[in-house]
Amino acid sequence: MQNFVYLLADKRGGEALVVDSGWETEPIVKAAKEADVKVKFVVATHCHFDHVGTMKELADALGAKVVVHESSPTEHDLTVKGGDALKLGQHEVKVISTPGHTVDSICLYDGENLFTGDTLFIGNCGRTDLPGGSMREMFDSLHKIILKLPPSTVVYPGHDYGDVPFRKLGDEALSNPVLTAKSYDEFFDVP
Repeated sequence: MQNFVYLLADKRGGEALVVDSGWETEPIVKAAKEADVKVKFVVATHCHFDHVGTMKELADALGAKVVVHESSPTEHDLTVKGGDALKLGQHEVKVISTPGHTVDSICLYDGENLFTGDTLFIGNCGRTDLPGGSMREMFDSLHKIILKLPPSTVVYPGHDYGDVPFRKLGDEALSNPVLTAKSYDEFFDVP
């Protein structure tokens, strides 16, 4: 399913978090060890199995807390909601609630980088036809929340479905049909 898993670290403070858990835990544990960071949190961008199936195993291996949105059914240690922040050393990672793909979808924003899970891909967005999905909420999350971030923000999606693995939001806003749609009706007609 071409999942991406991210290790976000404050190297100076020696603390990190993992975005989603993917299918294999060993590469992530190895990356954290090589980076010489203590992983505090393993954060789920949403509750689908391909993002949380190994979450507890990964958190146990790293001595981290499992973090999910307050509406997530995923087993967890800590819940968050939009507007909350996770502290890593001297930095904070903001939690942005972005329902649409699922009710519990979140993005994580460190002031420069946006980890979008299945809310926004390079060239498209996540499905809305699965349980808990909503086209209207997806449109609002993309157009009223994500597009309000600075164009220099780098988008890191939850899957490698695009022609590049990441892209600046300003560039994505010019080429991604779900972002260029001027209205909900136009968005609804995007293939």
